[in-house]
Amino acid sequence: MKMDYLLFFKMVNRLILWSFCLIVLSSCVVSPPKKTTNICEIFYEKRSWYKAAVKTEKRWGSPAYVTLAFIKQESDFQQGAKPERTKLFGFIPWKRKSSAYGYAQALDGTWERYKKEAKKTFAYRRNFDDSIDFIAWYNNLSHKKIGIPRDNARLLYLAYHEGQGGYKKGSYRNKPWLTDVATTVQNNANRYKSQFNSCKNKLRNPFYYLFKKA
Repeated sequence: MKMDYLLFFKMVNRLILWSFCLIVLSSCVVSPPKKTTNICEIFYEKRSWYKAAVKTEKRWGSPAYVTLAFIKQESDFQQGAKPERTKLFGFIPWKRKSSAYGYAQALDGTWERYKKEAKKTFAYRRNFDDSIDFIAWYNNLSHKKIGIPRDNARLLYLAYHEGQGGYKKGSYRNKPWLTDVATTVQNNANRYKSQFNSCKNKLRNPFYYLFKKA
């Protein structure tokens, strides 16, 4: 009888532990913005994202409208985004195309380099603040190494996709699909820039934000 009670309490404890873990995991899930085509609406809804974008721009000089255009293209603001799986024999789900993960679709190796060079030991690819900082860090490298202007979203995206070495070699020239995507990123950045110019003063005013949320 005593053993039955011990077994019962062990099962209850495990159930409580699993419930706690599920609550913690669900609390870490961040839903994407309701209107991903409007940077003002994104920042109104996600005030912490606005603060992260401002902090990142101060650190790396990368405009918010550029970094958000990258995230829009890479993951559409889905924090757990991953590449599609390849198909074995044409129909069996197999390995993913790369290790890209998170908002920025950062690869394992590049992410580890970022954590070391940017001194962000505990950076996490599902975290928006870390992801936007990663993109700005990489774009800053492209600016310093190959001279791409920090506000040229199209060229920065080509370097982001191909690497600075690949960009210098012109590897993107044989990939018309990629240049089309880079143009889309530039168009999104242009739209975000125009929108941001219309609302940046409101975003800087905490009182406006309080009334907006009310």
